[in-house]
Amino acid sequence: MKVPFLDLSLQHRALREPALAALTATYDATRFCLGKDVEDFERNFGATLGYPRVLGMNSGTSPLHVACLVGGFGPGDEVITTPFTFISSAWGISYVGAKPVFVDIEEGTFNLAPAKIAAAITPRTKGIIVVHLFGQPARMDEIMAVARKHNLFAIEDCAQAIGARYLGTSAAAGSAGVPPATPVGLIGDVGTFSFYPTKNLGACGEGGAFVSRDEAIQTKARHIRVHGSDRRYYHDIVGGNFRMDGFQGALLNVKLPHLGRWTARRQEIAGRFLAGIKLSDLRMPEQPAYGRSVLHQFTVRHPRRDALREHLAKQEIGTDLIYPVPLHLQKCYSGLGYGRGAFPVAERAADTCVSLPIFPELTDAQVDHVIKAINSF
Repeated sequence: MKVPFLDLSLQHRALREPALAALTATYDATRFCLGKDVEDFERNFGATLGYPRVLGMNSGTSPLHVACLVGGFGPGDEVITTPFTFISSAWGISYVGAKPVFVDIEEGTFNLAPAKIAAAITPRTKGIIVVHLFGQPARMDEIMAVARKHNLFAIEDCAQAIGARYLGTSAAAGSAGVPPATPVGLIGDVGTFSFYPTKNLGACGEGGAFVSRDEAIQTKARHIRVHGSDRRYYHDIVGGNFRMDGFQGALLNVKLPHLGRWTARRQEIAGRFLAGIKLSDLRMPEQPAYGRSVLHQFTVRHPRRDALREHLAKQEIGTDLIYPVPLHLQKCYSGLGYGRGAFPVAERAADTCVSLPIFPELTDAQVDHVIKAINSF
């Protein structure tokens, strides 16, 4: 039985008619850049997931860049983030001339280890970018307690965590005043999202979103999004072109009502994996009670990862390596001076992790085939 790692055609084939109707309406109305379709999506996204203010943008990288601009980061500043993530999490820091400072991750969740953050703070530290990796919320009570103590501008990278909620940790409940069941993205100063096609809510191209509880922050981000302007041809600040196009807004409006069902199916598949996979030496991803994961990825670890992948490939099961090289070992960041051994947990994860298929259109038979194949390794 063939089990692809991901097959986007199944989802898009099912939505073909409403998607084409939405595109036709946008085309006929020539709503190509921002406009009604994007405004509708911003409103619908906020209402569906609990965000009071949403700005649609042209990629998942753009809101991270805008967040660093709004945070006031610049040359000479340091911004803390994780080395185990997609490179975009650090790009915004570099784009504004600041320095990424990496902190190691937790073994079980792949997210920033709160206990290690304080040691990385210097007088130059101005912010922190927290990534809710693979859909699992980070330990935000502890992280925000450190951020507030040191007056750090906190950015949540929710690219893989659309719909995830932070439920709180009993050990630090109330330490940072995080209300229970808060959507990720509303705990820090800013939240950013990606609608890259492979995400839980994927556009048919590039797309992203910026959210904040703070109206002043959101207003500044709105101006930055459109060339630093709040009225045509008048530019009060240096901005950029980060606008979402109308076609993506229209398509995301078609897909958004299905997000809850797709998320529930991802969680169901993860439950089957957790209950059925019994392979010794295979480390499963932790599902801590403090957060509701949306299971963007189901990433396991095994000391013979490459042999396991080969075994699964022979049984026509697709897998992926997310992420095989931590950011501190990427060539583009060699000038930061980190070497192998700097962040051993992240490096172990990169050397041993493998992601299994978990997209919503998988059948139970395909999921059971994956489980059986892993257990036979």
